[in-house]
Amino acid sequence: MKLATFRINGEKRIGRVENDILVDLSKADVPREMIAFLEAGDAALSKAQNYKGQEHQLSQVELCPPIHRPPKILAVGLNYKDHIEETGLATPDFPMFFNKQSTSANGPYGDVHLPKVSDKLDYEGEFGFVIGKRCRHVTRENAHSVIAGYVVCNDVSVRDWQMRSQTFTLGKSFDTHCPFGPWITTKDEIEDPHNLDIKTWVDGELRQDSNTRHLVFDCFDQIATLTAAFTLEVGDLILTGTPSGVGIGLDPKQFLTKGQTVKIEIPELGYIENTIVSEPEATATT
Repeated sequence: MKLATFRINGEKRIGRVENDILVDLSKADVPREMIAFLEAGDAALSKAQNYKGQEHQLSQVELCPPIHRPPKILAVGLNYKDHIEETGLATPDFPMFFNKQSTSANGPYGDVHLPKVSDKLDYEGEFGFVIGKRCRHVTRENAHSVIAGYVVCNDVSVRDWQMRSQTFTLGKSFDTHCPFGPWITTKDEIEDPHNLDIKTWVDGELRQDSNTRHLVFDCFDQIATLTAAFTLEVGDLILTGTPSGVGIGLDPKQFLTKGQTVKIEIPELGYIENTIVSEPEATATT
């Protein structure tokens, strides 16, 4: 099942996506917000799967971030073999986790801001997953059971700010710099999350072309490591790393500029596509 958060007539709702149709779940006997829906577990999923209600054409609605404000957004660096090769760095022997602030969450087709303070804006096409159960000390063998589903992500990075901070947090957390979606594809639809093609285009030019089988630490490894340290909560979003082909790795380097469009696709999950715009003056607070 594909679960989306969308806006229609100024109201935010959740729905089930079937091809080009969105089945509106606002009148189904399920919670009307995504985290609450996921917390309701298998009973809510079953009701949503079988619900016959109002339908909308996808083209008639605005797709929002599947989760408006993930409790945590966590990501991992140097986690594809091909990306490690292009950096010339050593393969980590432990996952290099960092966080993106929850205010970076953006919709699958929302505009991405070119910051006022930097012109070193870069893309990172990534495979991500959403946590479906509050959990701690999860073994690798049981990790699949706490995943709600999978998403396509862009770990947008402001490279000069990233390198100024040892934790990467500043350069990874600018507003609008975590588009994801286009919906949550539930785990039962994905036979093997570690054999999915992932591609990134900038203005139609293919920049990244890899497969999740090249992950150094896969989804289950990441869950086991994270939950050894702290609790994962329903709605947490984990980005699993980017393959080779990022702008900073090209020769010459190619950072994103105003007007460019970045499209990231994992065929089983769909695609996200975001246009780079100047950071609006309205973001300033006096």
